[in-house]
Amino acid sequence: MPESEPDQPRPDPSHPPDPALAAEQQHLADSRAALARMRAHTAGLTAVGGDRVSTEHLKQVLWRRMQALEDDPTVPLFFGRLDYDPALGAERAERLYIGRRHVTGEAGGEPLVIDWRAPVSLPFYRATATEPMTVALRRRFGFSTGRLTAYEDEDLAHGEGTAPSEGPGTASEILAAEIERPRTGPMRDIVATIQPEQDSIVRADLATSICVQGAPGTGKTAVGLHRAAYLLYAYREQLSRSGVLVVGPNDSFLSYIGDVLPALGEIDATQATVASMITKATGAEVRGLDEVGAALVKGDARMAEVIRRAVWDGVREPTEPLVVPRGAHQWRVPTYLAAEIVAELRGRGIRYAAARDMLPQRLAHQVLLRMEAAGDSPDDRVQNAVARSKPVKSWVDAVWPALDPAKVILRLLTEPAFLATHAEGVLDPDEQRMIMMRKPARSARAARWSLADVVLIDEALDQLHRTPSLGHVILDEAQDLSAMQLRAVGRRASTGSVTVLGDLAQATTPWATRSWAESLQHLGQSGAHVEELVAGFRVPAAVIEFAARLLPTIAPSLTPPYAIRRSRGDLVLREGRPEDELVTSARLALDREGSIGVIVPDARLDWARRVLDGAGIGYGVLGEQTDPLDEEVFRTRLDLVPASIAKGLEFDHVVVVEPAAVVAGEADTVTGLRRLYVCLTRAVTSLQVVHQEPLPVQLAA
Repeated sequence: MPESEPDQPRPDPSHPPDPALAAEQQHLADSRAALARMRAHTAGLTAVGGDRVSTEHLKQVLWRRMQALEDDPTVPLFFGRLDYDPALGAERAERLYIGRRHVTGEAGGEPLVIDWRAPVSLPFYRATATEPMTVALRRRFGFSTGRLTAYEDEDLAHGEGTAPSEGPGTASEILAAEIERPRTGPMRDIVATIQPEQDSIVRADLATSICVQGAPGTGKTAVGLHRAAYLLYAYREQLSRSGVLVVGPNDSFLSYIGDVLPALGEIDATQATVASMITKATGAEVRGLDEVGAALVKGDARMAEVIRRAVWDGVREPTEPLVVPRGAHQWRVPTYLAAEIVAELRGRGIRYAAARDMLPQRLAHQVLLRMEAAGDSPDDRVQNAVARSKPVKSWVDAVWPALDPAKVILRLLTEPAFLATHAEGVLDPDEQRMIMMRKPARSARAARWSLADVVLIDEALDQLHRTPSLGHVILDEAQDLSAMQLRAVGRRASTGSVTVLGDLAQATTPWATRSWAESLQHLGQSGAHVEELVAGFRVPAAVIEFAARLLPTIAPSLTPPYAIRRSRGDLVLREGRPEDELVTSARLALDREGSIGVIVPDARLDWARRVLDGAGIGYGVLGEQTDPLDEEVFRTRLDLVPASIAKGLEFDHVVVVEPAAVVAGEADTVTGLRRLYVCLTRAVTSLQVVHQEPLPVQLAA
């Protein structure tokens, strides 16, 4: 459903219409008409290529172009205007409207709207009165259901008007209203409200890898998605070949962010969870669950060395010469020479399967040398025939056998002697016993693999075949990934760059890495620099200050976040019978505008269902959809949210049920308090805390 627009400053109805506002409304109408013409022109094109493949490619190009030109009348085509002034150093005087996509007029192809990612749009986000960037005036527009309702001007040439760089709480009313606008449904884009410190991350060049440590409400996820959109615009040709991947923590999160890139005209980025990404690569299905101790060992970076040894253990020392009958002759490659070839290939640093593929040709070359020495004149065709011959294939299979990555991992997890051989000096005996399968499977296909197991299979697969690298990977909620999971993501960007997003205070898995430096090392991106975002644009002060009481316990090294919103928001603690207080809180939230998230301990999800059903309150349940792009997700006013999947989500109004039970549901107190910190900071307008059990002492203070 369309989101309602914020209440914007409107012209006084007792006065005549503002001619400037009317002119801007006409420009909006002209821009919409031009966009419709652009889409109609694209629709009228016919894809004709030189062959069937190129024709299908052209059809896909035209389809993507049609998608990018689709107009949503409830969303403004532009949200700002820049007036460049030669007196300030501009090449010429021109007026540019800044929007979500480029719109071209009929006459002379003059742009009616400039894409927010274009270089000339940069001053909209960065210019200040002290550094106007050749812009004399910056105008922001207010809209309601797609219609222009108001505008605000900043006279950058003379330092007059509002100053967004000082923060929306003290500057632009339109900017502040847009940031604080209630939402219904999934995440929306923030192109109209990107702040300078966010914009510097968004517009970093493709070769730059960045890690964003972002407190709740600082917009780190939105920054990452807009960085993807910017890179796809600025490096389109390069990334159309190499690709962009967005990795999120779970399917509910992917549903939540799924509309952002399409709204910005970008549909080419792939979205996945770590589990779906690795399952697709390995073909192994996640059907099991590890105990915490086993998962910790399997997620440890030391497992990479164990797997490397196990894979390369497949190569045998040659014990027999290679003999190739051909015609009336038998050509012989001595054992010592064949062993030298094998040793040389092992030492080249290439993947196991690639080296194995090279071995037959290397052996065949030795046979050809012997043929030439005997007076023959063999050519490349003869060498290829020898390389494909049965004697060569049989010799290679015996010395350098083909391996299946899943079978290698199955042996490690089911054969104690095999694991002990390759884990010697790496894992101690207790750790080895911990990761052995309790119920060994008869085959890799029948195994009940856990997610940690499938990550190990992916590691083994990379030892066999190099993992294809993408141009850029956006990794969100990275603080919760194990070292081996980080290695798996890093392989997908081995020749590209990454944007890592997360918050160490929200690390809620036992295997989470301890610092961003450690995480970046496992990703293979040690050179990435860390940016810290602490200005909260979404979470109001009353909520963030309450949740920040937990920081000295869960993340004492982090800078406490602060809110810059005009409203402090609402915080209510409700102590009493949980059933009654939950119903009261839900009904109070339903009386207000915006989305509602009722966050409950995972173990109490069924209890919450019964309470809401008994009260006749409708709701959805997050985490139960099978399709991460299911359009019905986040379409209800009120959603029940298990605490374990709340991370990364936002709701206008949040009800957190029994904080003590949220904490108790984790392996240890610190992890539980981090989980609670996540749950408390999902609110962007109001937070109600329902409890009968005493609050954790950090909050009770």
